[in-house]
Amino acid sequence: MSDRQPDRQPDRQPEPPAWTVVSRPTDGRRPEDREVLRPRRLLAWVGVSTLVALVAVAIGGIVASRALAERQAVSDAAETADLIAESVVQPALTDEIVDGDPAAIAALDRAVGDLLDTSSVVRIKIWTTEGEIVYSDEARLIGERFDLGADEREVLDEPRTEAEISDLSRPENRFERGQGQMLEVYRPVVTPDGTPLLFETYSPYDTVDARSSELWRAFAGVTVSSLLLFVLLLLPIGWRLATRLRATQEQREALLRQRVDASLEERRRIAATLHDGVVQELAATSYVVAGAATRADETADPAQTDSMLGEELRDAAGTLRSSIRSLRSLLVDIYPANLEAGGLAEALADLAASLRARGVRVDLELDDDADRLDGDRQRLVYRVAQECLQNVRRHARASQVTIVLRAEPGAVVLDVVDDGVGFDPAEALARPRQGHLGIRLLADVASDEGAELAVATAPGAGAHWRLRVPVR
Repeated sequence: MSDRQPDRQPDRQPEPPAWTVVSRPTDGRRPEDREVLRPRRLLAWVGVSTLVALVAVAIGGIVASRALAERQAVSDAAETADLIAESVVQPALTDEIVDGDPAAIAALDRAVGDLLDTSSVVRIKIWTTEGEIVYSDEARLIGERFDLGADEREVLDEPRTEAEISDLSRPENRFERGQGQMLEVYRPVVTPDGTPLLFETYSPYDTVDARSSELWRAFAGVTVSSLLLFVLLLLPIGWRLATRLRATQEQREALLRQRVDASLEERRRIAATLHDGVVQELAATSYVVAGAATRADETADPAQTDSMLGEELRDAAGTLRSSIRSLRSLLVDIYPANLEAGGLAEALADLAASLRARGVRVDLELDDDADRLDGDRQRLVYRVAQECLQNVRRHARASQVTIVLRAEPGAVVLDVVDDGVGFDPAEALARPRQGHLGIRLLADVASDEGAELAVATAPGAGAHWRLRVPVR
């Protein structure tokens, strides 16, 4: 018995969560750099659309006129065959034609000779019901026998005239080859004693081409002129709509900029009010309380209960200093003074320090080449980082966060990674009121700035936010 232990399979590492794109860049440019719909562009679009429409109408017209011309040519060929059968062939038929009598054949030659010279018919054949050709202007076909098709037999059984495009590959049509496509018409005729025969004519198909051209010219003139008239009537309306749409787009972009600027201004005002008012007053109060605690210690009688007053005042002073630190951290969250003065790197460092003060380990990795964005895009990066860290503080229950700001060719990338509880991105982003409304609002701004915001997360797997901002 072998003592060898089975190989232990290594533990499989869980696959990282897939990326969920929260916002995509509209076209990679800022709102003020994007071209709105301009009247000149509208004219170009209308011109291209008109050209496409004309090509489509031309193709459709050619197909339609071709089909109509073919139907008319087939109908004309059928009428011609009926006329020849009734007025020329039927009167010249004799009973002896079935037996191949030379005199009967000569009589038909004389009857149809002038007709072949003056009409569009190029071949005539007369068949028996057994498939024998008893007459043709091509004498070499007389006496030959071929199988009749199902259509020909139906015409003999139920007398009527049928017309179709001829299949010249059939053996009985070998003498018609080389003359182009043919129209074939067949109908029944009878001899004086009532013997049924099949009368067949062949006409050139090029009459279809000629008639198709005539129909297309008539159709194209009306259609193209109507289309051009419609375009001329549409242009002023389109020009007006394009002008109004351009004004609406510019107004929307102006409102978006005003909203962002108003938010920043309001944050600046609140931060200034807190810093110059409440924070200063609390700081002064903490000094007063600390001084009162010192005086209370100096004058206190150990035998009296008032000896505890100094300790209580020192606790109150400590609480005030803690509140001041919290307010100063809140001021950094509300308005990052270092973003304007010291740049994006210092502002992100302040955010990291604010989170460290709450007991979370924060690793900050800043690429020196990454701090090359303009003011609006620096504020976007800061606000996304701020919102991600607020989500860490409120929801993630994380013990460690990594913030990385790095430069890539043509872009600056911000990564915020935490080891918290994670979440279901589809559910969270579908219900923004339950925790990610700030990120959803920032996603709209990021999209307009040409940036892409994405998250890789799952329940129990932490969260990895990534913002990619193009560099102009």
